Amino acid sequence: MYSILRRSVIVALLFLTYSASSQVYNPLKWKYSQKQISDSEYAVTIHVDIEKGWHTYSQYTDSNGPTPMAFTYTPAPDYKLEGKTMEDSCITKFDSTFKVVVKYFVGQANFTQKIIVHSPKGFTLKGNVYCQVCNEGMCLPPKAFDFAIAIPPTAPAKQAASGYLWLWLLGFLGGLAALFTPCVFPMVPLTVSFFTKQASTSKKTSAGPYIYAVCIILIYVIFGALITAIAGPSGLNAIASNGWVNLIFFIIFIIFGFSFLGAFEITLPSSWVNKTDSASERGGLLGIFFMALTLCLVSFSCTAPIVGSLLAGASLSGAYWSLITGMFGFSTALALPFAIFAAVPNLMKNLPKSGGWLNSVKVVLGLLEIAFSLKFLSNTDLVGLHIKWLHFHIDGPMGILKREIFIAIWIVMFAIIGLYLLGKLKFHHDSDLKYLGVGRLFLAVIAFAFSLYLIPGLFGAPLKLIGGFPPPSYYAEGWSIASSQGVKSSGTDAAKDVAKNSNQRIGCPLNLNCFHDYDEAVAAAKQFNKPILIDFTGFSCFNCRKMEENVWSDPGVLNIISNDYILVSLYVDDKMELPEAQQFVSKIDGSKVETLGEKWSDMETTLYKSNAQPLYVLVDAMGNELTPKRGYTPDVEQYKQFLEEGKNNFKAHAANTGNNTPIFKSSSSVSLN
Repeated sequence: MYSILRRSVIVALLFLTYSASSQVYNPLKWKYSQKQISDSEYAVTIHVDIEKGWHTYSQYTDSNGPTPMAFTYTPAPDYKLEGKTMEDSCITKFDSTFKVVVKYFVGQANFTQKIIVHSPKGFTLKGNVYCQVCNEGMCLPPKAFDFAIAIPPTAPAKQAASGYLWLWLLGFLGGLAALFTPCVFPMVPLTVSFFTKQASTSKKTSAGPYIYAVCIILIYVIFGALITAIAGPSGLNAIASNGWVNLIFFIIFIIFGFSFLGAFEITLPSSWVNKTDSASERGGLLGIFFMALTLCLVSFSCTAPIVGSLLAGASLSGAYWSLITGMFGFSTALALPFAIFAAVPNLMKNLPKSGGWLNSVKVVLGLLEIAFSLKFLSNTDLVGLHIKWLHFHIDGPMGILKREIFIAIWIVMFAIIGLYLLGKLKFHHDSDLKYLGVGRLFLAVIAFAFSLYLIPGLFGAPLKLIGGFPPPSYYAEGWSIASSQGVKSSGTDAAKDVAKNSNQRIGCPLNLNCFHDYDEAVAAAKQFNKPILIDFTGFSCFNCRKMEENVWSDPGVLNIISNDYILVSLYVDDKMELPEAQQFVSKIDGSKVETLGEKWSDMETTLYKSNAQPLYVLVDAMGNELTPKRGYTPDVEQYKQFLEEGKNNFKAHAANTGNNTPIFKSSSSVSLN
């Protein structure tokens, strides 16, 4: 009570002194901006220029001193706040007037708030900043500064454009594969003939096939939109980091794979097909729509595994429109023949006749489904299985599917595909192969060549063509790319001894020496006078594995990481529970942080304003950033330049490592001390 009264008296006296000597004015100049960082996410920046001689206080300054800064956002259905407002690093010192340690900004400061946008049409984000401004002799009373920031209509983020293009292309290739299956291929000439006969009877050009094709696209896109609306991007992304969901996907892919091989057939209830088929007889646009829906239901046993693959791919992407984009590509390929053959009916004469080759396509797809299912089993193995409310947890890695076993199974699977295409193996429903066609021979050669390409992976080759699919390089039975290339990890045997105790459970990328605890890495950085490479990663992070196997494996990059940095790999999906004494409540969203992964994820979001993996941050032992952080960077030279810049800045500013002055000043540069 006494401290509050003293604070009020000091503020009042200083204000009266200031008012008597001069006119009241505002030493703060505010600017506002926004930037779209994903399809539904914006980063709003509140910038303040502070007049020379004045300062304003941090949100986290001692409440017994001057008034801390506070941000208020007017609630609206158009958006949702994501975490708390982040701020720049600030000055920390003892204030003799208030008799407390205060945190304040001078010159300028940036504050960033992430929002999830619910309205695609755009809106105005309103609110205010409540703060106090002081100089060496006086303080102004706390004041609220209102703001209104225009958020434009959302559009697909530019940085995701190439990702969406690839998703559409993969969906399109999946649609082509589904087209050449026994469930779909025979329907093409049958359906086109129906519409052309109908047109000749009415003596008018029929638009039926084109409407039919559009309806197929609509059905699959609507299906993708419904799943996205129900699960959302975070729900889709959870597939990539949840052990149980990955296990379910593994089982589903195995079932679909064996179905394609002819072990059994998966079909929807016949009543569904009969009802849509009868509805298609109504004629008109509604009748054509139900004809298209009938095709989708009848072909379910052939298309469902490919659609399931698209769902899995969308989960790895995590972007809001990923599944819809994939479905659009898939349905476009599926619908295209109906429009093409309707426009040029004579082309149908060149179509190959239905026969055993259609079943061969189905069998090859089944073998590929089984091979790709191992990716989901690998994710489960690495992440573990957890049911929080039952207190059931099996921490990963569980040792079920190590790298060599994964690669060995793929070698066998693609060898089987090659033998099957040559007619040396035969499955149920297969016809006798009278002769070997050029197409079969070409595909068999590709399958055998790929199988041979995989063999060196059993002995340590990085296998860049499939980087991201097999388990990480450290999850093996003894391979070390660092030692195989003569790399002297961490530069000294002493550093190696310090790091080895941190790697007993997980291991390190490319068998480098690394830490999995940030505090241990800081201690080693101080001991050996080296900068730190913070690697925010994940067991199930596809792009993280690609970076390790395609970029980190480069001899130049590998040597820099090994000799010039203390590497700390922090897995944001590590489900290992923290001791109860180390659990805490996140300042970002108020949730309880109970696992190691949640701890590192909270650190990434709090300090570096990012929740994407991989994220690479170069810092000194005081936590000061040495160069702008980087995400996924597939270009080896760019990544090498990033490491070199951080190393050179560390050496240039070695004299400053004992203070809190950031080496690289950015909106995300936050001291860890």
